[in-house]
Amino acid sequence: MNKPPHKYDQRRHGRRQMLMMTPALLWPAWVRSAPATARVESPVIRPTDVLRFPQDFGAHPAFRTEWWYITGTLQALSDPARSYGFQITFFRSRVDANAASQSRFAARQLVFAHTALSDIGQGRLLHDQRIAREGFGLVEAAQDDTRITLRDWTLQRQGPVTQSLYSSHIAARDFSLDLRFAQTQPVLLQGEAGYSRKGPHPEQASHYYSQPQLAVQGQIQLQQSPLQVKGKAWLDHEWSESLLDKEAVGWDWIGMNLQDGRALTAFRLRRADGSTLWSGGSLRRPGEAARSLKPEEVRFTPGKTWVSPATAAHYPVSWMVDAAGTRYEVRARMDNQELDSRQSTGGVYWEGLSDLLDAQGRVVGSGYLEMTGYVSAMSL
Repeated sequence: MNKPPHKYDQRRHGRRQMLMMTPALLWPAWVRSAPATARVESPVIRPTDVLRFPQDFGAHPAFRTEWWYITGTLQALSDPARSYGFQITFFRSRVDANAASQSRFAARQLVFAHTALSDIGQGRLLHDQRIAREGFGLVEAAQDDTRITLRDWTLQRQGPVTQSLYSSHIAARDFSLDLRFAQTQPVLLQGEAGYSRKGPHPEQASHYYSQPQLAVQGQIQLQQSPLQVKGKAWLDHEWSESLLDKEAVGWDWIGMNLQDGRALTAFRLRRADGSTLWSGGSLRRPGEAARSLKPEEVRFTPGKTWVSPATAAHYPVSWMVDAAGTRYEVRARMDNQELDSRQSTGGVYWEGLSDLLDAQGRVVGSGYLEMTGYVSAMSL
């Protein structure tokens, strides 16, 4: 719910508002110097809107913020004990200041990206980030389908709507990812048929769908030779226009692939005192329709806290999460999974591979935990 600009203070989006926006003072000079006379009529997210695919796999440039977010767990084929977590997130952000400019050099859309690799065995986190304006064939977020290019970082989808095959190539500073993601379950429409509330007011919402239980194959490369891997992944795609409620300083979010094929989403928006402003999520069992979770059905209770040596932020790296009448524990595989995105989205957040445990302490799934607004309140 990277994410957005994520789901962001960052993100925020983060998701992904639950949506992460780049603070203006951190934008490149070619954005800050653009004329600020244009006014753009804001589009509206409505519960009656119907998502249509494959078009809605693509970008929605009329909306302020959008992201495509893939996370998951990987095991080396040569040694399944070697495990990794990964994040690939592409963001698109509308630049209103240039709407009236006729110059082909004016920045109308920004595309930026975060990537991270959690090397669980070595206890280290590697990450990188990029930002550029759309155009000139080097940076693009296509509107007809998922096809995003940020120089040599890419994410694209192909195949029928019910048999999506995603692929991504990321050449980061300290590692590279070449991964393929095969759909194994139908698209999961979050909220009410893709209309996902993010606050107490109806306009505080996004269009949001997920692709859980993706089967992953490919290779990663660190300093050594390429390593063939396989695993499971989760994809979120979310877009919105509205801002977060003024009381929200950040959020906590999980997307979990359960071993029995279920998919669990849970999130909450936090006030400055740590209390919950809004919460939601979904639960889907194989072969059934997703159940949208009401705010009263989701509760996050923090457990063990890790203090970042880089920012002094206090992050709960374990949580008790109550969702739809069932209690789970979310436990980070590695404490230090804090990401500094101040060179792109403008803030710091925690995003990391985590296990999902049942009431008996058994691992029943895995996925990603995201926490924003712990260093400072989101600046949108």
